[in-house]
Amino acid sequence: MTRYVVVVSESDPVAPLVARHWGTPPSTGEFVDGAPLRRLNGATLLVRRPGRHVHDERLDLRLPPAVRSARPVLVFPSVHRSRENVVCLTAHPIGNLGPSAELGGRPRTVAPADARSMTAVLRSLAEAGAAEGLDTTFESTHHGPELELPAFFAEVGYGAAAGPPEPAVRILARVLSDIVPDPHDRVAVGVGGGHYAPHFTDLALRRAWAFGHIVSRHALEGLNAETARAVYRGTPEAEGLVYARAADAAHPALLGLAPRLRDSDAPARPADTTRGDPTPDARRAGT
Repeated sequence: MTRYVVVVSESDPVAPLVARHWGTPPSTGEFVDGAPLRRLNGATLLVRRPGRHVHDERLDLRLPPAVRSARPVLVFPSVHRSRENVVCLTAHPIGNLGPSAELGGRPRTVAPADARSMTAVLRSLAEAGAAEGLDTTFESTHHGPELELPAFFAEVGYGAAAGPPEPAVRILARVLSDIVPDPHDRVAVGVGGGHYAPHFTDLALRRAWAFGHIVSRHALEGLNAETARAVYRGTPEAEGLVYARAADAAHPALLGLAPRLRDSDAPARPADTTRGDPTPDARRAGT
């Protein structure tokens, strides 16, 4: 059964390099806008798209009906860009929490987040990235495209370098071809903290927490109650909200939305060997 569809944007500087590691997998005989769907492995399909992924609105509706009805998770390998030229590996859910949609999607609209799959990718990236000296971090929910199927991005940030480092590309290719979510993870929405979500990254690596949508403190400032409900509904199996700090729980849009969970409500995972340093956001901002 197909659980994942990896979407390779040909205009992205990272995605085609990741796909190069997979060669040319066999075609399934089905197509999306003329491009063959290829079988990467028993659980994963691969499709190439010509345009920018953040603007590939409603791609899920273009999938063959049998594929779409299985509700696979769409996974977008991509470049990570930031004003600070952060060098890192990242994973993040999809959607816009405020009134702007400059990078695809629609304002105040989120795609469903598969918390366990995205967290499994984060952990695998962190484990492999640590051996190459690469930080790994969640990012908060912050851009499109608009989708009804669950989806997330997995990215390589390479700062001011001319191109992505080959070890990072190789790691991303290996991780996305073998996503194994942990069914024992407790699922939650993360609220507060910086854009790079250091608190929730650390919890996912050290405890059995799987985070779906993550609302940064910046996004929290403009969050309304309707969007807050969409964020919670958009994290299937979420048991409640985990806050980066107690003050975030007082936001009026969150009152009565869901139970407040403590960091310690999920058990510790085996000894954390995935990362010895804080995330880039934590180093810069101390959050």
